Amino acid sequence: MKHSFSSEGYALDDPLRMHKVLCEGCTDSEGRLLSDALAVYYSHVDEPTFYPDSLSVALQLKAMRADVPTLVAALLGGDVAQRQLEPERLRSHFGPAIEKLIKEVHWLNELSMQDISTMGTLGSRDQAELIRRMLLAIVEDIRAVLIKLAFRTQRLYKLVGENDPSATGVAEETLSIYTPLANRLGLGQLKWELEDLAFRILDGQTYKRIAKALEESRTEREQYIANFVSALDAKLKEESVHSAYVFGRPKHLYSIWKKMRAKRLDVTDLHDVRAVRVLVDSLRDCYSVLGIVHSTWQPITREFDDYIANPKPNGYQSLHTAVVGLEGKVVEVQIRTRQMDDDAENGVAAHWAYKEGGKADESIQKRITSLRQLLEDDDDDQLVEGFTQQLDAQRVYVFTPKGQVVDLSIGSTPLDFAYHVHSQIGHRCRGAKVNGSIVALTYQLRNGDQVEILTSKEPAPSRDWLNKSSGYLVSSRARAKVRSWFNAQDHEQHVADGRLVLERELKRFRATGISVERLAKRLKFDKTVDFFAAIGKNDITNAQIAGALEHLDQPKDLIKLTPSKSPTANGSGAINVRGVGNLLTSMAVCCNPVPYDQILGFITKTRGVSIHRADCKNILNLREHERERLIDVEWGEDIRSDYQVSVRLEAFDRTGLLRDVSTTLANQNTSVSAITTHTDKDTQTVEMHITLEVGSIGDLAGIMEKLRQQRNVRFVERVT
Repeated sequence: MKHSFSSEGYALDDPLRMHKVLCEGCTDSEGRLLSDALAVYYSHVDEPTFYPDSLSVALQLKAMRADVPTLVAALLGGDVAQRQLEPERLRSHFGPAIEKLIKEVHWLNELSMQDISTMGTLGSRDQAELIRRMLLAIVEDIRAVLIKLAFRTQRLYKLVGENDPSATGVAEETLSIYTPLANRLGLGQLKWELEDLAFRILDGQTYKRIAKALEESRTEREQYIANFVSALDAKLKEESVHSAYVFGRPKHLYSIWKKMRAKRLDVTDLHDVRAVRVLVDSLRDCYSVLGIVHSTWQPITREFDDYIANPKPNGYQSLHTAVVGLEGKVVEVQIRTRQMDDDAENGVAAHWAYKEGGKADESIQKRITSLRQLLEDDDDDQLVEGFTQQLDAQRVYVFTPKGQVVDLSIGSTPLDFAYHVHSQIGHRCRGAKVNGSIVALTYQLRNGDQVEILTSKEPAPSRDWLNKSSGYLVSSRARAKVRSWFNAQDHEQHVADGRLVLERELKRFRATGISVERLAKRLKFDKTVDFFAAIGKNDITNAQIAGALEHLDQPKDLIKLTPSKSPTANGSGAINVRGVGNLLTSMAVCCNPVPYDQILGFITKTRGVSIHRADCKNILNLREHERERLIDVEWGEDIRSDYQVSVRLEAFDRTGLLRDVSTTLANQNTSVSAITTHTDKDTQTVEMHITLEVGSIGDLAGIMEKLRQQRNVRFVERVT
């Protein structure tokens, strides 16, 4: 397997040759800096060192088009230079900026991830992720991380094939920490290189077996891909997709091995060992190309993924499919716009979501883009400063007394830290030490702080902690835990309040004879005291009580005519009964009429006039003698703004559907009483039943239209 860089073939012992290579494209002043650094390097080159050869690191970074300060820091970043060069000499010869960068490199080279892992739980994926992010946040100059990655790459080259007892630990550490870190920074090729080298050390036999299998079929595979690319390119031009660029896509050994293991396949069975990519100009062309590919070759349905309609968590977008191509061989095809490809290559590392196993967000994309510009842009100093500010503005990473890393929001306090560790530690918090010194609970934590919480025997949070302006808590989750504690303390009051509310509602519905135990069980409460408390805390609404009563006490002479609101005397109210004054009216919950539905009144035996929609199934199914109890009614002037209706929505399932529906309803200032969902995995559809409160039929029509506009929604209809 050919990697992107190895120092093999370079005459490292030829100072003039190395000077020429490193100084290519440099100004005179930059050349002098590199000459001085090379002179220091060659003056100590014969001394034994634990670190890989600094010149090899500098050559690798030169191939990556790193700037001159980065190359100088790499040359002087080994332990020998650290011992031999006094800070004053560094500063006078190379300036304060390079001196600071070299200090960062030394700090990273001295930092042992294995030492950190013994303090925490590095074996867990979460802890390893926190350490990677901690490094990005603590290091002041991101170029130091780049140099560290290059040092690690060269060290792996040095360990390959050697019988070094430390090799296995170094390789495992590389896969746990450094390859995801390279990926996070958008250094895709460097990531592959680190992975393949570590894989070769950890499982040399499997590495060689895969490499041999690929090499044996390389000529045949390359010819096959060339023929497939040619055939697809001709087909696209035939279909007038002239903007398309089709090319073969190489795979790396570690990636192939991971897929072999995940799918329990042999290397000859993996689909995307043969892979091509198609770049086009527009979104429409993406789907046009997909249709052409599927109509030309037999698609493998289970291998199709639409990451354009459903982007990965890190923003990655592309169409992935696999087809049975020429000669019956399987080929993976990726289709994306040039902008998507640029984002994937320069912004979000391809396949990051499932290969690294973590979450991605816009901030990480900005980090990757910034580092690409750092390596390629002329104004490096300004970019580095802006990039560092961007990192510092996001999270703060601190240590527990046992050395475990805790990830908190910027501005977090010791009290935030306490609640993050455990609710009870937060409730019992009475003070805090940071780096061994007592601090106020409003102290803002900084990267690298070690935090110790001082606790009392009994929990006793303060209500002042809930006040945002007090500065005690930044985290809304921590405030929620404090609020929950006070809610629990107010339980007895909630029970008393709930009992009064329920008694009032039962009187309003003329249902004082109803068993409270039955009503509680109807609403999923085993104990009436918990039922009362839920009502007192407003966790159970009056509408939910009304719905439960409907099922427990249903009139025999008419289906579902229990009122959802208190009966009102008419004449100038919400409903006018034509030709009759001062009659009680109530809205039937079987059809939930809203202003200005067409309505009819039905005279009940005990509850006045029940108002129904004209198309209500109960009205349409009345027997002949019951129709005599229908009367004409119309909407009056005193109309409420909280009529309940039920809506059914059906859509093709996708990530974020429920969130988008909820956001749409919130944007319409609509109160939602309930949402229930059911997903059919066979058809990949989801059905939602939504109970809303609206002011009129016009409001309802507008809300339903907004819901229909959501992506993947098939239809929206009113149920009641």
